Amino acid sequence: MQNLIYSKVTFLKPSTIILPQSKEQLANAILCCRRGSWTIRLRSGGHSFEGLSHIADTPFVIIDMMNLNQVSIDLDSKTAWIESGATLGEMYYAISQASISLSFPAGWCPTVGIGGHFSGGGFGLMTRKYGLAADNVVDALLVSSNGLVLDRKMMGEDVFWALRGGGGGSWGAVYAWKIQLLAIPEIVTAFKFERNGTTYELSRLLHKWQFTAPMLEDDFSLAVMVSADGNSSQPMLKFFGLYLGDASTAVYSMNQVFPELGFAAEKCKEMSWIESFAYLAEFDTVTDFKDRFSSFDKSPFKVKVDYVKNPIPLEGIISILEIMEKEPHAFIVLNGQGGIMNTIPSQAIPFPHRIGNLYTIDYVVAWSKEEDWRSDEFIKWFRMFYNYMEPFVSKNPRVGYVNYVDLDFGKLDWTNKTMSTNVIEMARTWGEKYFLYNYDRLVRAKTIIDPENVFHHPQSIPPLPKMSSAE
Repeated sequence: MQNLIYSKVTFLKPSTIILPQSKEQLANAILCCRRGSWTIRLRSGGHSFEGLSHIADTPFVIIDMMNLNQVSIDLDSKTAWIESGATLGEMYYAISQASISLSFPAGWCPTVGIGGHFSGGGFGLMTRKYGLAADNVVDALLVSSNGLVLDRKMMGEDVFWALRGGGGGSWGAVYAWKIQLLAIPEIVTAFKFERNGTTYELSRLLHKWQFTAPMLEDDFSLAVMVSADGNSSQPMLKFFGLYLGDASTAVYSMNQVFPELGFAAEKCKEMSWIESFAYLAEFDTVTDFKDRFSSFDKSPFKVKVDYVKNPIPLEGIISILEIMEKEPHAFIVLNGQGGIMNTIPSQAIPFPHRIGNLYTIDYVVAWSKEEDWRSDEFIKWFRMFYNYMEPFVSKNPRVGYVNYVDLDFGKLDWTNKTMSTNVIEMARTWGEKYFLYNYDRLVRAKTIIDPENVFHHPQSIPPLPKMSSAE
């Protein structure tokens, strides 16, 4: 469990935790839970920001996929089957051991489980070149609520479409995913460096970043973290990213469009792609990817996300940095979009946030266990800051990303049996924030694969209500 908010004694604990070691055991676990009328929670890596993989309001069982973590690679077809319990780190390490010139575009946090990551889309430092992780899934094995193991052909295209970006915990338990591996140079360039200065100086740099990061050549990814400098009252910027090529080309290319950044060879490291991922994850060696229990700090936290369609005016950026200076527990990460994301149709998979989006803003506020008595204060400030950002981000609706699940959007109480008549419209409140006009197709897919709503959580996709005999 990554978010220690949900480790408090006030939350109901699972009646049992099942750790299947085969797809047959996974299917039997689901059938056993159904016979016992247990609510099912599926856990791949335990990174659900709102605890949706490990808490519930009714007696429940966690089916933990961690022992289903095998990676099987076929170099001839340049594909791989990845079991859902594997972490991104375990997947990356296995691919790198098979080939130094094949990789896969997914996230940069190595302890995230692929089951949840692929289910929501999966954004990473190669997304501008190759798309989301889910864009590159070509098959899957889904264990349905009836215990059947279904491949892409057997589940049908509507359900297969829903699996790739429609969010986890709604469709069944994906036992394994077949992914398309993609060619990558044997040498890439990774970088991370800080920029300090006055609020005005850093605001000007961020303002220029908005016009640059989404327009860079597809081989570039340039992200920036904004936080308060712990040693002064000024903000601090930390730039990081990846270039799929050598350092000299990266430096030349960046300085043509963003000379203010001060991008230089000494800020770059040439290495293999797996070494670059380890470097950006602040690992000592690539073998650290094999440790799913790597010692990343765990703390209570709250996250949100926004999509930006128009550059924020300089005055707006100055005001944002001035607010952030006052809260050292918070930071934001800006990730440039563009590239191939502008060419993939918004209906290709459920994840719709493609053309027209310049970048994302990831908001995080985190505090220590010793400061947990101030949690209400931190969350109140965080929501105030999020509300302040409303004029600068997407509108009608103000969208979200299902892998940054946010229960502030609303939630369903599945113990309330009277809500079935309007559940589709209730869930639309957040369903259209995450999926826009893809929401209704997701409802249809849910109705096909899980009409009894065996797999559900507070923001799961609901099935269409059953028609009564009188109707």
